[in-house]
Amino acid sequence: MDDKKLDDVIRKVPGFPKPGILFYDITGILMNPEAFSHCLDRMEQLYGHTGIDAVAGIEARGFLFAAPFALRLGKPLVLVRKKGKLPGATLTRTFELEYGTDEIQIHRDDVKIGQTVLLVDDLIATGGTIKAAAELIAQAGGKVKDIFGVIGLPFLEYERYLRGYRVTTLIEYHGE
Repeated sequence: MDDKKLDDVIRKVPGFPKPGILFYDITGILMNPEAFSHCLDRMEQLYGHTGIDAVAGIEARGFLFAAPFALRLGKPLVLVRKKGKLPGATLTRTFELEYGTDEIQIHRDDVKIGQTVLLVDDLIATGGTIKAAAELIAQAGGKVKDIFGVIGLPFLEYERYLRGYRVTTLIEYHGE
């Protein structure tokens, strides 16, 4: 399989979660072991020898790619979760949504000072959540080495939020 063939298994769901939105659903990748394995293999090709210290996954679909990849590399997995989901001492970041704000958190002690972290999500759209996650990692003393998403939607201009970060995706969609 190659990256372009991922398009064959990514479901495009019009009108979800609201009218006018085309939702790119990675469930098809998860239902296809060859496609899922391809994504993890590509992550290993891209980052297996980069010296990252940890992998951070963004709730919830980012966990699906970050967790098995962290395990493959023998690296810690940092969970980036919605506010109120992590027990213990946390760091919190508020970020803008299209209609309002949201908050994400990490455990205060999960990122060590000076650690390099690969930040992983399933899809990179506007970049707001990912930027907030990168800021949390920096607040904890870590450094985001790279941002990885299976799917990228550059037409939503995520590069505006993510200037200064290297962003890698396996497949991009340039319009709905």
